[in-house]
Amino acid sequence: MKTRNATQRVDQDPGLVVRTQQLDALKAAERTIEEQQEGLAKSDLGLAQREAELETTDSEQRAAAQQKLDAAESGQELRVFAYRLALTLPLLALAGWLLLKRRHTRNWPFVWGFALAAAFAFFVELVPYLPSYGGYVQYGVGVVVTLVAGRAAINALQGYQERQRAAEARPDEERRTEIATDQALLRLAKKVCPGCERPIDLANSAANFCPHCGIGVFERCPTCDHRKSTFERFCYACGNRTSEVAAPVT
Repeated sequence: MKTRNATQRVDQDPGLVVRTQQLDALKAAERTIEEQQEGLAKSDLGLAQREAELETTDSEQRAAAQQKLDAAESGQELRVFAYRLALTLPLLALAGWLLLKRRHTRNWPFVWGFALAAAFAFFVELVPYLPSYGGYVQYGVGVVVTLVAGRAAINALQGYQERQRAAEARPDEERRTEIATDQALLRLAKKVCPGCERPIDLANSAANFCPHCGIGVFERCPTCDHRKSTFERFCYACGNRTSEVAAPVT
């Protein structure tokens, strides 16, 4: 038996054959798992490539969508600005016209109130809604308003000077009748001429005429011969009524 065991062939050993079969089964299982791993690796690589492609596509789509969103927001801002400008600019133009044409009428408080409201609506209410280029519109309107207001001020000053020269060329009695008593006395209280509103020396008792426009400022009361203003209807010394137009003293 010992000799037989020593001379027995290896491939005929039942225990060894069983272990060999088990080892072959494990190696086959190992190869199967390795093949599965290789398949999973290939699948993972494909998924990674697909993910990169999707990320690239997503970035491109996001960039295109952002451009469309910016364009839409810019268009919306432009429309809102255009609506507000179309509402406030005519109000500002109308306010300017009213100031030029109607500011001296009896409805002047409404004219000035409307002008202030229109200026507030344009320069204050419209500013928060101006787009990036809307400031140029505001500056442009400001320049136009400045030019128009400056021209109106120059014309008003020239007109006032012409009226003053024309008034100074008229007779003294006619000029005094056109000045209200209260207005004349108020100007005299400010030590200015009631006619041309330039300073005069009221402390000088010999100054009966305005040295600038020549209008008579003081006269003698025909009743008590007291020196009084030519614009006072009653003499404050004797209380008698004076004539509406009296020749000033010389």
